[in-house]
Amino acid sequence: MNQLKETIENSRKIVIKIGSNVLSDKNGAVNKKVMHNIVEQVNDLIGMGKQVILVSSGAGICGVGAINKWSRRGDINYKQALCAIGQVELMMAYKEYFADYGIHVAQILLTRDDFKDHHRTLNIRNAMFTLIDEGVVPVINENDSVSVDEIKIGDNDTLAALTANLWNADLLIVLSDIDGVFDKDPKANENAELIELVENAEQLERTIDIGEKSSFGTGGIATKIEAAAKVNKYGIPMLLLNGSKQDIIRAGLSGEGKGTLFLGEICK
Repeated sequence: MNQLKETIENSRKIVIKIGSNVLSDKNGAVNKKVMHNIVEQVNDLIGMGKQVILVSSGAGICGVGAINKWSRRGDINYKQALCAIGQVELMMAYKEYFADYGIHVAQILLTRDDFKDHHRTLNIRNAMFTLIDEGVVPVINENDSVSVDEIKIGDNDTLAALTANLWNADLLIVLSDIDGVFDKDPKANENAELIELVENAEQLERTIDIGEKSSFGTGGIATKIEAAAKVNKYGIPMLLLNGSKQDIIRAGLSGEGKGTLFLGEICK
C-alpha cells in the first residue's frame, strides 16, 4: 500500500497545520475557496472516525482584509491590533464553513509560556480532549496580540508540533504552499526533485538547501523540518503537503497524492 495513504488511514488523532500562504492569494487576501476546501476534507476525516485539531495561521491576513488602511504600518502595535481583529474574522470563517456540516469550532490561543507551565499544559490538554470528545474542532493559533519576544512561540509549525506532542497525536499534517521538501530550492532550481520519504529530519536539514522563509508567513522549510524532528522524536510522523492544491488530503487517501512523509522513530 502507498505509504502516504497508509499513514493517513492508520492515524486516528490528526493535527492539521494550515499556513498563511495557503490561506492567502498572491495579493495577500484570504483565499476562501481554499479554506472551504480544507474544511470539506476535515469533514471527510471526521466522517472516517478520525479526530482533528487545526493549528491555523492567517489572523494577520484576515486583519488586513478587514482594515486594509493599516496594512503598511510597520509599528508592532498595529501588527498586533491587526492580528486581534483578524483572529475574529478567521474564526467567523471557520465557524461558517464547518456549520455547513453541523460541526462546531472552538478557539484556543496560546503563548510559549503555556507549554512551560505544568498546570497550563494540563488545562490545555483537558480543554482539547473535552472539545474533541464532544465533536467540536479546536482551532489553535498563537496569541499574536499579546505575544512579544519573551513569550512568542515564533511560528505555527513549532506550535503545531508542540500541540501534536501534547495531544499525543498519531499524525501531524502540515499544509504549506509547496509540494514537499526538495533536494534543493525548487524556486531557484528547475531540476529540484521531491523527497517523498525522510527517515532523519535533523540530518536532512544539514544536507539540503532550505531556501528562504515564506512571504506572508513567519517560517520556511527550515521550520517545517524542525517541526518534523520535534514530533518524530515522540514517534509521531509528519506529512508535508501542498494545501493550496484542491483536495490534497483526499488525493493522499486515494493513493494519488504527493508530498513528503517524515517518519517517527517508532514508525521506521
